[in-house]
Amino acid sequence: MRVTHRFHPLFGRDFEFVAHRQNWGEDRVHLHDENGELFSLPAGWTDVAPVDPFVVVADGRCAFTTDGLLAVADLIDRRRAQRDGDEEVRRITP
Repeated sequence: MRVTHRFHPLFGRDFEFVAHRQNWGEDRVHLHDENGELFSLPAGWTDVAPVDPFVVVADGRCAFTTDGLLAVADLIDRRRAQRDGDEEVRRITP
C-alpha cells in the first residue's frame, strides 16, 4: 500500500497493509510501519481508495477540489457566525 497524498510527509512510501475499515465515521486503512508499529491513515490518502476523477482530469492543474473549497467556505461561514455571535454578547447597550 502506498501513500498518495502529495502533502503528507510519508508521500510515496510503501507500507504493509493490515485492514481497511470505517473508524470514527471515516474510511481508514491500518498499516504497519518499518518497525512493525500499527498506524492508520484516511483511505483517500492512499492507493487503496479509487482515484478521484476530478484529480485525474485536473492533472495537477488545480490545487483544490470543489468539495474541498465548499468545505472551507462552510468552515469560514461557521466561524464568522460564531464570531458575530460573540460580539453580540460583548456589546454594551445603553
